Amino acid sequence: MHIPDNYLSPSTCAVFGAVMLPIWKRASLKIKKEITRQKMPLLGVIAAFSFLIMMFNIPLPGGTTGHAVGGALAAILLGPYAAVFAVTIALLIQALFFGDGGILALGVNCFNMAFVMPFTAFYFFKLTKKIINSGKSDYIGAFLGGYFAVNMAALFTAIEFGVQPLLFKDASGFPLYSPYDLTVSIPAMMIPHLLVVGLLEGIITLGAYSYIKKALPDVIYKGEAEKLKALYVIIGIIIAVTPLGLLASGTAWGEWGIDEIKELLGFVPKGMENGVQFNSPLPDYSFGYLNEYLGYILSALIGAALILIIFKFLGKINLKKFIKGD
Repeated sequence: MHIPDNYLSPSTCAVFGAVMLPIWKRASLKIKKEITRQKMPLLGVIAAFSFLIMMFNIPLPGGTTGHAVGGALAAILLGPYAAVFAVTIALLIQALFFGDGGILALGVNCFNMAFVMPFTAFYFFKLTKKIINSGKSDYIGAFLGGYFAVNMAALFTAIEFGVQPLLFKDASGFPLYSPYDLTVSIPAMMIPHLLVVGLLEGIITLGAYSYIKKALPDVIYKGEAEKLKALYVIIGIIIAVTPLGLLASGTAWGEWGIDEIKELLGFVPKGMENGVQFNSPLPDYSFGYLNEYLGYILSALIGAALILIIFKFLGKINLKKFIKGD
């Protein structure tokens, strides 16, 4: 679901970047008001969890791969605006350091995974609790929130891919960017997400929510540092097992490299071939000279550590000095 650079036109990326600006500002203002310094490390753990869970690729029908996002869990635990902030940081680290998702496409990816997904999850969770009057309603809501949230994000991604050949063509009528129209992009994205990825996101959201609510409720409501240590241990365990994400063969739909595109189509759209090229320091979560699995673990460690450091720093400063507005 990470859209690389050059799959979407620069104008498309600019529009979504402009849409995200007021959302990011609103999220910052909400965090200033609602997230205490004590809770800021928890937000960092949730962001690190999102970063790590996206490294676990699973095989999907059609020979592609996919992954959960973790945005639903963040929204249910801390609210949708906190989730916007947390998932945005995770996506930013992925794009800058590991080349996972484009730099120009960062606004689009944030719109899909850091905005659409958290708000869908949050309101499905709330609606389920309102409709189902039982002690298990929040658990049902957590699963449904995760399931529908990742599918809604996938739908928006499919539409963004699918409108490109309709809107942007060269003089010969060939697509300049993503070559697959809506009749291809929507089923290609939605079928595996409806059948597999949605269930995975729902199960992960339910499992993590259940554990934190039962074992560490004070972490959610008070941000108690002592009990937060248990979550750091879990983050460490997840880092250690990230190489499981390498077992799935194939490339996620819509994330092919230039050579793969040429092999699939017989040509490379001009906008993709001549587009922006950003060389991340650790592309594809690898170190090149290191064993693939060890490189994946080190990448996971570096990415999670950077995120935790960012939120630890934010927890120590007075956000009111840096964020203006009501």
